[in-house]
Amino acid sequence: MRKRNEGTRRWHHAEPWRDWLRRSPVGVELFTRSHEARDYLELLGEEAYRAQALALLSRARRRDCAAAGLGCSRRLDRSCQAPEVCAADPAGPLTARGPAPGGCDSYWWSTDARTVTVYFTADDRHRAILWYERQEGVRLWVDGTAAGADQTLDTYGRWLDDRFFVVGCEGPQDHPAQEYTMGSLVSTIQSVLVHDAGSGTTRVFEPGPDERWTDPTVRRRDNQLLIFADRQKETPDRVIS
Repeated sequence: MRKRNEGTRRWHHAEPWRDWLRRSPVGVELFTRSHEARDYLELLGEEAYRAQALALLSRARRRDCAAAGLGCSRRLDRSCQAPEVCAADPAGPLTARGPAPGGCDSYWWSTDARTVTVYFTADDRHRAILWYERQEGVRLWVDGTAAGADQTLDTYGRWLDDRFFVVGCEGPQDHPAQEYTMGSLVSTIQSVLVHDAGSGTTRVFEPGPDERWTDPTVRRRDNQLLIFADRQKETPDRVIS
């Protein structure tokens, strides 16, 4: 009886998502794994747990993440607060931040030793996953493929559009203005990683000796990427065609 009551209480949280979960086996599995994360970790071990979770999240849709109780763009530390809206089928373009039919464009999943953020493109075709562990730092997967494995990455990234994902990373140690401080990135002069989901390629752009990239910001203009030293700059340091 105790086990049955525990299961009933657990599934009670998914009640508003029942119709969606009937259509989404991935959503059901993600719900179960997110609510029993410690049990799965004990069963599988760290590496298998991570590999299976990444494979699952790489197949997940926005509403799978919302139904599983992950925090969303509107409030990272709480599950969806308007499931009656977000569980509905979207009639038009998806939005970045709900409540809106189809859900938000980013979701956050935190346990004792890791924090995982999933970012969806506006067309819902691509997803980027930033996986943080205390001992390993931040790692990036885009559409299930690792990217930037040789870089020290920031804990936050974003999609420029439906093609390019951008995340900051540690700058070159030999930069003449390089200093170190506290933060998710400890270098004051930083580089930036850009992943092209269209071609599946990743590039890391580093500042030159005369460039002071303290908060490098990437914008897209037509078919060019513009790299600015920080968010306040109006003139780009670099134009990438």
